[in-house]
Amino acid sequence: MASDRTATPQSSSRQSSSLSSSPMSTRMQSLQVDSVQRWMEDLRHMTEVECMCVLQAKPIGVEEDSQQGELIVASGVGAGDHVARNNLQTLLRRALVVSTELGKMFQRLEKGRWQRVHSTAVRANCHVRSLVHEYSAARSTPPEMQKYEKSLLEKCMELTNITERCLHTDDEFFLKSMREAIHEILTDVSDSFSNMIDMALANEIRVLIKQIESSDSIHTIGSAISNLLSLTQDGPQLCSIIAKEGAVVALFKICRQDRFRDLYAHALRTVASICCVEEGINQLDKVDGILCLADILTDESSVEAARAEAAAVVAQITSPHHTSTQHLASFLESMHDIVTALIKLCESASCGEVFLLASAALANITFFDSMACEILLQLNAIQILLQACKDRQRVDTPYSKDQVVTILANLSVLEQCASEVLQEQGIERLLLLLGEKPSSTSPSEGAACERVQQKAAVTLARLSRDPDVAQTAIQLKAVPRLIELCRSPTERNNSDSVLVACLAALRRLAAGCPDSIEAADHQQLIKPRLVDSFLLCSNMEESFV
Repeated sequence: MASDRTATPQSSSRQSSSLSSSPMSTRMQSLQVDSVQRWMEDLRHMTEVECMCVLQAKPIGVEEDSQQGELIVASGVGAGDHVARNNLQTLLRRALVVSTELGKMFQRLEKGRWQRVHSTAVRANCHVRSLVHEYSAARSTPPEMQKYEKSLLEKCMELTNITERCLHTDDEFFLKSMREAIHEILTDVSDSFSNMIDMALANEIRVLIKQIESSDSIHTIGSAISNLLSLTQDGPQLCSIIAKEGAVVALFKICRQDRFRDLYAHALRTVASICCVEEGINQLDKVDGILCLADILTDESSVEAARAEAAAVVAQITSPHHTSTQHLASFLESMHDIVTALIKLCESASCGEVFLLASAALANITFFDSMACEILLQLNAIQILLQACKDRQRVDTPYSKDQVVTILANLSVLEQCASEVLQEQGIERLLLLLGEKPSSTSPSEGAACERVQQKAAVTLARLSRDPDVAQTAIQLKAVPRLIELCRSPTERNNSDSVLVACLAALRRLAAGCPDSIEAADHQQLIKPRLVDSFLLCSNMEESFV
């Protein structure tokens, strides 16, 4: 996707991506709280718990008037909103503790540290029993999950017993055979535990979805949607579970009811997050979600926030990163209305984030159907986008500029684009974009600036097929800037893609106006094969003399 809310910093919070360690660790990244508070919460789970084996995982010191366990869900709907969120966070936190212990055990097993292997197995066993006991006390678990629980507890006990046997021998042959057996059991434990946690999470997610589907209270539904949105930030694996449990269907039901108009933006933001996975997009397609998005985008009575979030969903489902494209067939039926609404949203956007979402959707759409480019030209998109670039309230970051120049690059394939770009002084804008530099050390911002430079050079090269464009670019000193980008690695942030695009643009200008390039530059940058010029420039050391 030209701008993926999981791939580019989403205007502060939204723009950092849209998604490296283990799945369980990824899920926990959003559990950011005060360090002392986090330590206090984790202390009860991280302490030595061998005593729990003796007590068969019975909870210690539970007050009679307190909740029966950490994972209990209150029966009242109002209380359930808050408790459901806490249950999910607690479940994830407890799961991370177990996952961490299992990871340590794998490492210690490889090193043959048998004493530590056994003590870790004991701790993992106790943590698993505690988690299973508390969750089972909280609610009636599905039969399939009970089967996993029983199997998991048996394997954990087997793991504890077999590691204990390894403490009482120095027989290397025996220990080697035990290492293989333990590794196999440990792998089974890890897989079973992961499956059990997924089932438990799905169980909790169903509670939230039921609140959305069955409640008439805007507050209750809004709270449930907030909890789902929070969970989507914990990684694609959790998004897949959320999608499979029918969250997308429930959220679109909300977006089709006028009485919940105030929740449209919130619901659509959650849909966009869920649609980072194929399961989410498939669910959207099954409920004709694209028609609903088109209705919201084209409804002039819809608030800007709702239209912006609808644009975000469009941007997500049209991302080139998705391997499945079946949903795009139904998208094409509504494309004219959607494209028209999106360019209008770009024109009227009240802030940078709204413009970013609308332009990102348009940028993605221009990649998969040339008809979209023709529609945009008819809608005067070039003027609207180039005018927006002059408005810092709308185009305020490299990410927004990336979307604009992506659209221009795709439009420039059409011959009639050149005259409109010239009319709107677009060549001057492209030269400014060639000089885009990051304002911070953020890697994502640096990458966005590279994309802006590369696509600006690509657009210039394509437009320079028109002699008038080529002449205008030369008059505006495009050649010296392109040469500078080729010869100076720091100017292009050491980007090879920018170098290739600039070389291509230079060669296109030189073909039309050979006299615009000096002999030395022509000898190095134009005359050789493109790959030879590339190798020369990419290995060039910058001179500071």
